[in-house]
Amino acid sequence: MLFSSLLLVFLAGEVSASYRDLGIPASSATVEVRVFNVQNATLIDEAHAFIKPVLPGHENAPFPDYAFLVDHQDSKKRTRRILFDLGFRKDVLNYAPAIVPFFTSGGVQIESLDKDIIDLLHDGGIPLDSIDAVVWSHTHFDHIACFHCSIEGDMSKFPNTTRLVIGSETDTSTYPSFPNASLQESDFAGREVGLLMFATANLTFSGLKAIDYFGDGSFYLLDTPGHLAGHLSALTRVTPTSFVSLGADTFHYVGQMRPRPALQRNFPCPGHLVEEAKEYISTDYFWSPESRDGAFGLHSRSQQLLGVSDTPDAFYADPVTAAVSVDKLASFDADPDIFVVISHDISLRTAIPYFPASLNDWKAKQLKTKTVWSFLDKTNPAFVFSPM
Repeated sequence: MLFSSLLLVFLAGEVSASYRDLGIPASSATVEVRVFNVQNATLIDEAHAFIKPVLPGHENAPFPDYAFLVDHQDSKKRTRRILFDLGFRKDVLNYAPAIVPFFTSGGVQIESLDKDIIDLLHDGGIPLDSIDAVVWSHTHFDHIACFHCSIEGDMSKFPNTTRLVIGSETDTSTYPSFPNASLQESDFAGREVGLLMFATANLTFSGLKAIDYFGDGSFYLLDTPGHLAGHLSALTRVTPTSFVSLGADTFHYVGQMRPRPALQRNFPCPGHLVEEAKEYISTDYFWSPESRDGAFGLHSRSQQLLGVSDTPDAFYADPVTAAVSVDKLASFDADPDIFVVISHDISLRTAIPYFPASLNDWKAKQLKTKTVWSFLDKTNPAFVFSPM
């Protein structure tokens, strides 16, 4: 009883009452955010490169691959359109030669290669020349698609008027000048490239340096290092007081960020999932002060269930820095005004509304409340907490 009382005090002390407590300025300017699930893929025997621990039977890493369309309207009703990440390209054998073996070796299995973001935009009536800028959160192949593509004779491509925005620390080496590069000269040819200089940014949210892209508080780009040099994420204001955080690859499983005390305080886990966790989360791998052998105590767990992989082949260039970025983004996750969506969140794959639907009404529809604990549902593909 004493422990439970102290825990409640601890939880209450961490609660963020408002997005303003995170250092985010007030504004009435907003953007519209819509999401595409470009592909669904599985990395074979690669879960260990993302998370720890990996329990028997969960060695593969299945992921959706999201791209986000962000529409901004200024005071004169002029629309500027941003794509945040692009997903896979469908002609995977036309990636730079260093990337192609991922696919020819069978290490990556893609559910369908019929369409990529260019096709999805076309199907949705979004002209490529209406895209003012593409933001690459980082340059891994599952985020960059292609700008100058020749796909089965179709020369569809983003026009040179589409600006490319990247973090200033991004490695922009290209093939063939650099044989092992993952980028190609055509990615940059004739295109304006904007480098985000976070070192001189004058805004900081929850310890993350931020740049106000439109200058009106509607769309911020955030420095979230650790996964890859130049990695960034975004914070979009979808109503004057609510936000969608586009977490990119700051982490890959929501279990790397949850549960945390402040999250449990603001979003109590549904009782049936608490009971399921007691039965199905393995106490051979996970523990908490109120756990006992064979019965996991979720309420007393004060740290996330999964860690950032630090194996030699990890998909995190700097695992220690990556873990700090996860900690900082966890403050967003605990805030009732912010809905965090990472690029490969498989826990949301069947729950998130896809284009042409909008994410702007996530709070009114209680989307976060309904999904934030779904990764603990044993039927959800994000559940990796019991040996199979």
